[in-house]
Amino acid sequence: MDSTNEFVNKVQDTQAKQQKNKENYGKGTPTQKLQNKQHTNNP
Repeated sequence: MDSTNEFVNKVQDTQAKQQKNKENYGKGTPTQKLQNKQHTNNP
């Protein structure tokens, strides 16, 4: 049981870190990608 609890805690910690990174770094990139696509599609 101890190893299972440790694993769950580690996974939850990792997910929390990923969510935090997503909030910090994920906002600006989708619009930049869209702009790049718009430029490449325009003749």
